[in-house]
Amino acid sequence: MKARHYTLFGLFTIFMVLTSITDAISADLLPPQQAIEVASTKLQQKMQDKTFIKDFSKVTLFVNETILPHTDFDRISALVLGKVWKTATPEERERFKHEFQTLLVRTYSRAFVEFKDWSIRYLPLNMESGSTKVIVKTEVLQPGLQPVAVDYRMLLNNGEWKAYDIMIEGVSLVTNYRTTFSTEVQTKGSLNAVIDSLAKRNTEALSAKNS
Repeated sequence: MKARHYTLFGLFTIFMVLTSITDAISADLLPPQQAIEVASTKLQQKMQDKTFIKDFSKVTLFVNETILPHTDFDRISALVLGKVWKTATPEERERFKHEFQTLLVRTYSRAFVEFKDWSIRYLPLNMESGSTKVIVKTEVLQPGLQPVAVDYRMLLNNGEWKAYDIMIEGVSLVTNYRTTFSTEVQTKGSLNAVIDSLAKRNTEALSAKNS
C-alpha cells in the first residue's frame, strides 16, 4: 500500500479533520452519512482553537469522546483479531479492545493536529428501507491532489449508525490490522504477549507526547 494511503488511515478519526465541510452540510444526507458529518463537524470546530491543539492529552481525550459514539469498537476488535478473537478469554478481549482503541485514537489525534485543508464529498447512497448495513462512499479532497476514495462500512447498532471499517482506495483498515496482529501473534507466541507489547507502545508514545 502506498505511503500516502497509510497516512490516510489516520483520517479514520477524522471522521474527519476537515476544515472545509460545505459538501457535508446538507439536508439530503441520510442517517449513516449524518453520523460521519456530526463527528467531522465537532472536530472541525475544535480545530480552530490553536491553543487546544497544542495540548496533545486534551486532543486525545476530545477525539476519543467524539468518535466513540460513532464507532463500533467491539465489532472492529473482533474483526481485526479474526480467529484469534474466538479463542480469546473475556479478559483478553477487553484488554485488546482497550489498547487497540488507544492506538487508533492516538494515531487519529496526531492526524487531527497535523492535517489541514481537507474537505469531504459524499457520493450518492442507495439505501433500501430497513437496511442495517451500508457502505458510505466519500471522496477526500485536498488542494492540488487527486480525490481519494474513502468508504465507511456502517452498521445500525441500537438505533445508531456506527462505523466498523474504513477503506482507503479499496484497502480495508480492518484487513490491514488483521494481517499485522496475526503476524505478531505468531511471532510473539500468544495474544497476551501482543497486548502487553501494544500497551507498552501506547504508554511510551503518550508519555513522549506529554513530556
